[in-house]
Amino acid sequence: MENLTGGTPPVRYLPCVVPCKLYFAVFQRFIFGKLVKKHTARINAYLEERHFFLKFFDRKAFAIMAVMMTGGIGLRVSGIAPERFIAVFYTGLGAALLLAGLLFGRNFSKAAFATVAPQNKTQQKGE
Repeated sequence: MENLTGGTPPVRYLPCVVPCKLYFAVFQRFIFGKLVKKHTARINAYLEERHFFLKFFDRKAFAIMAVMMTGGIGLRVSGIAPERFIAVFYTGLGAALLLAGLLFGRNFSKAAFATVAPQNKTQQKGE
């Protein structure tokens, strides 16, 4: 359906924003929020200071990623879901992933500054 200017009709934002926020809340609360806490605790428990990047997640997390990626690609290629659903769903999912990445970054910064501060104090006392 075209509008008077010949383009497509404008998107109604309220029907898109509410489900997007719902998808964000569900993914953040039940998946990515727990994932950040679990993996941060596991990484902090490692005795080595430096880690191989594949140790960042465990096998279950890699399996979840593979299933989500395969499902997302399959959903788009199959044409089962309308484009609007995919756009709203991916926006909510992407926002939850972004927040998870920011939380991992915050946890890394906290850990990095926590180890630097005691080293600076011992260096100052030694002078």
